[in-house]
Amino acid sequence: MLRRIFSYMKQYKKYAYLALFCIAVEVVLELMVPLIMADLIDTGVANADEMYIYKKGIQMVCCAAAALFFGIGSSRFSALAGQGLGANLRKAEYEKLQSYSFTNIDHFRVSSLVTRLTSDVTNIQNSVSTGMRPFGRSPVMLIFATGIAFSINSKLALVFFVALPVLAILLVAIILNVRPLYSKMQSAIDLLNRTIQENLTAVRVVKSYVRGDYETAKFEEANLNLKNESEKAFGISVLNMPSFQFVMYGTILALLLFGGHLVNRGQLKIGELTGFLSYVLLILNSLMMMSNVFLMMTRSLASGARIVEVIDEKIDMTDESAEDISVEKGGIEFENVWFKYKKEAKEYVLSDVSFKIEPGQTVGIIGQTGSAKTTLVQLIPRLYDVTQGTVKIDGVDVRKYPMKHLRDAVSVVLQKNTLFSGTVLSNLKWGDDNASMEEIDKACHIACVDEFIDRLPDGYMTKIEQGGVNVSGGQKQRLCIARAILKKPKVLILDDSTSAVDTATEAKIREGLAKELPDMTKIIIAQRISSVRHADQIIILDKGRVNGIGTHESLLAENTIYQEIYESQKEGADL
Repeated sequence: MLRRIFSYMKQYKKYAYLALFCIAVEVVLELMVPLIMADLIDTGVANADEMYIYKKGIQMVCCAAAALFFGIGSSRFSALAGQGLGANLRKAEYEKLQSYSFTNIDHFRVSSLVTRLTSDVTNIQNSVSTGMRPFGRSPVMLIFATGIAFSINSKLALVFFVALPVLAILLVAIILNVRPLYSKMQSAIDLLNRTIQENLTAVRVVKSYVRGDYETAKFEEANLNLKNESEKAFGISVLNMPSFQFVMYGTILALLLFGGHLVNRGQLKIGELTGFLSYVLLILNSLMMMSNVFLMMTRSLASGARIVEVIDEKIDMTDESAEDISVEKGGIEFENVWFKYKKEAKEYVLSDVSFKIEPGQTVGIIGQTGSAKTTLVQLIPRLYDVTQGTVKIDGVDVRKYPMKHLRDAVSVVLQKNTLFSGTVLSNLKWGDDNASMEEIDKACHIACVDEFIDRLPDGYMTKIEQGGVNVSGGQKQRLCIARAILKKPKVLILDDSTSAVDTATEAKIREGLAKELPDMTKIIIAQRISSVRHADQIIILDKGRVNGIGTHESLLAENTIYQEIYESQKEGADL
């Protein structure tokens, strides 16, 4: 897992190596200080040699200053390596998300993906930025300090053989208990993010239904859950410090006891005992730092596993069967299509759907709510893949088209219209970034955007707030239609995308599409019969099955469901 995560450090590895080099030099310099101090006491102080004391004092200052310099270098390079790793992990996750199909996205909650892109990556980059220094210092300091301690007095150094196993047992016990709790804590962050996201996305609904208190209570529940999970995880991890302090002070007392006896017997000098205790503190501090690194790594492993899940998610729709072809005309054919969102689902959303649309035709799709109209059209640009059967464009299975070419040729105005932060012009240019103003004006004329664009404060340069909250629902729909037209697709799908405009404007859009874009295949999903009555053919969907296909007149004469919809809309409607 760690090797997999650190493989994303790439061009930042040089900073990691420089940090480790600085850390190693810093440790060696720090280890020299107690040796110089012991020599200063046993030789300079014992012989009252003032010049010798100054000489050794200057050496200690030089070592300390050099250690400070390399310490600053190690911190800087560690930060660069950590931040670089975090940036590459976020980039890898985000790039993988762009290749996700709807099915892949359905596998993760959006709030969880946000947490994996932010909190989980932050855990790893912080572990590198703050953990590299103790990770590099601890082993070097432990090895050198232990070696020097044994060289000073091997009998006294045997105390470590009692202390080290105790420390190891405590560390392993803490890590084994805290690791699963870190995973639960990250899941609790997912839940909190989901609660916040839902509230902010639907803030107008919350306020209109006066459900602020309910949402506050729901947030408090998620917040309390995160607090409890965090307390459990950190409640165990903080035991690391008191456990090590207990062992450290016990070791120091034991060394003072045995060392005092050796001094009294003349087997150990006071300077050697002082230096020995300095190295003991260095050894124990290095072990404590190492244990903190292990705890950070434990949390990073939990976050790393969640990140790798996103990166390793198997894309269910690929271009493996694709050929170097593109859509030419836009004729569509469904052959015995069956579909369900999950393989393990018992019931199919679409069952045995078959129909044919000629290039340039205008086709209406109508049916009761929940009849799978939106699901049906999402199969055309391969937003989902069929479970059984075949969807063809120009007589070719859609799976044989490269997805980029297919989705460029099929423009979908989704049921839920989306505008992005920026200007009206930048939103329109999502359809074609290189579109000329003449092409933009034409698309806006067809979509009836020209009816209101002059009334906007800055025309095409008017700022669109996040989600398009500063334009009306009808204006948003017309902007999305104009954006889709700018793609110059072979197939245009309008998924109930004129529901917020009046019937007169809808008629103008329909007429504009028929007059200006006669060769484009147009599929219109609608709830109102007035939206599809002029179509070349109308498809009636009922519970995921085709109930009837025909013109307005033929269906009105023969199809019961169409007759019921017509009668229900007849009163007060201009049909």
